[in-house]
Amino acid sequence: MTDFEKTYQNYNPRAAALAEARALLTEAAKAAMADGTLPEAELPAFIVEIPADTKNGDIASNLAMAGARTWRKAPKMIADALLAHLPSIEHSVFAKVEVAGPGFINLFLAPSFWASVVLGACSNKEYGRTDHGKGAKYNVEFVSANPTGPMHMGNARGGALGDCLAAVLDWSGYDVTREFYINDAGNQIQKFGKSLAVRYLQQFCGEEAYPLPAECYQGGDIKVLAGEFAEINGDKYVAACSGLDEEALFASEAFETLKNALVDYALPKNIAALKRDLGKYRIDYDVWFHESTLHESGAVLDVVNKLLELGACYKAEDGAIMYRSAQYAAKYGTVNKKKTEDGTEEEAKDEVLVRANGIPTYFAADIAYHYNKLATRGFAKAIDVWGADHHGHVARMKGAMDAIGLNGNDLDVVLMQMVNLMRDGQPVRMSKRTGNAITLTDLLEEVPIDSARFLFNMHDAGSGIDFDLDQAVKTDNDNPVYYVQYAHARICSILKKMESEGVAFAGAEQVDATLLTDPSEMDLIRMLAAFPQEIVMAAEKYDPSRINRFVIDLASAFHRFYGNCRIQGADPAVQQARLALCIGVKNVIFNVLTMFKINVPEKM
Repeated sequence: MTDFEKTYQNYNPRAAALAEARALLTEAAKAAMADGTLPEAELPAFIVEIPADTKNGDIASNLAMAGARTWRKAPKMIADALLAHLPSIEHSVFAKVEVAGPGFINLFLAPSFWASVVLGACSNKEYGRTDHGKGAKYNVEFVSANPTGPMHMGNARGGALGDCLAAVLDWSGYDVTREFYINDAGNQIQKFGKSLAVRYLQQFCGEEAYPLPAECYQGGDIKVLAGEFAEINGDKYVAACSGLDEEALFASEAFETLKNALVDYALPKNIAALKRDLGKYRIDYDVWFHESTLHESGAVLDVVNKLLELGACYKAEDGAIMYRSAQYAAKYGTVNKKKTEDGTEEEAKDEVLVRANGIPTYFAADIAYHYNKLATRGFAKAIDVWGADHHGHVARMKGAMDAIGLNGNDLDVVLMQMVNLMRDGQPVRMSKRTGNAITLTDLLEEVPIDSARFLFNMHDAGSGIDFDLDQAVKTDNDNPVYYVQYAHARICSILKKMESEGVAFAGAEQVDATLLTDPSEMDLIRMLAAFPQEIVMAAEKYDPSRINRFVIDLASAFHRFYGNCRIQGADPAVQQARLALCIGVKNVIFNVLTMFKINVPEKM
């Protein structure tokens, strides 16, 4: 990397300009107080921001208004005093500073600043990446679908959201671990085994002899797994289960043996299928964390004992261990409600962590898991992506972190709304192939992966999505990912055409980017300047969808620029500057798409 390229490593022009504006105004205020123009006082909190309308300045500040009470003067007088004491801006990123209206301070960025944006974007292949996060360790856990069946549409959205969130955190300078929590213990595995065992017995004795209980998993995938097991093992488990009524059967050692054998066979297959399908969706996890390891290592009971020692739990008369949930959850909002005998709801107070029979609840394992993330493995933040139907669990989990001596604010939960699949304007709920609910596998057989990943990340997590299957398969500008990919391909085509005509890009160090002054050029440059900070904001707000919207706007701005500004036949110096701008836009589109694991074609 050359010294020139190093200059633009971790370059965040918008953040740098805002910081410089704040520093200049702070210095001006201190100077005005030092010579008595303004009375000595503690500097008031003030805003430095990019205004919605930049015609009156690229950066605006309310320092004069914010200081009216502090300095007991009219904002206009304060603003004039600040300008009079402003340090020289000759070597700053600003060309001029003005007072407007009742005391707004407006700062105008110099042509050299905008030129540096173009040079940074075209010379730095990783333009947009910053060290904002300072290497803080963040864990992003997402999807974590039960391994008892195939993944559904919520998992498709959660997969895109979680993976893209991890990507913007990584680009913002955080040390990110992508994690999948495998629920391979507890009630759902018992239910999985029971469902498989009944379906196995049906293979030999029929459904009438062994009807599937209503609480069991009803999906066709259970039949398939039980059938495969029957082909391998034959009827060797049938005789021991024969002649028992339902209650005796489910309590028998023979049925328990059958269940365990089926879980040992089916669970690894389902986990392998999860990994395969998520891999096809371009999601690669750093950690696959098994719930069973928490039980086997004693971590669950260790956490329960710690909560007992801290007074957050107590032993009930029947021997169960109860947790004072509401006491700790109240700080974070409403916890899950529970049904009373008369059918009404009341807020859950104390919750069972270990049943009277000595078996821990799922909640106990969940506390142990998050304790493992924050305390044992030392993540600064544990970020979970959950379906919105889990909203009542957020307060109790954050409260539990406080109860065990950690900080509940170090656990952040992104709640994700539902997905509605649409075709021809109508909801689609069933797979044509299987007649069952549409799975992730079904979706990826019909929709290109680029479209799925981009469209599922088009809206913030709190918004419901109508996923249009017709739009997702289009290869025209109605499909947002195609529109963005086409802008990249168009720039590649322009660069190749210019090269074929003997016009090569001379390199960023040779470019005078101050020649770019057309409004459509400036629109593009402003967007390039905003890009690194957009990634930082997407990371801070846990909203990677803002990057999708940004890159669509960038593609649109590029098409306008290309329609307004000639490259072929332009003055050679202007031509080089416009080529630099094209390359900068190309780099940003490439970085967004590759960051989100979407293909970046050079021709379409």
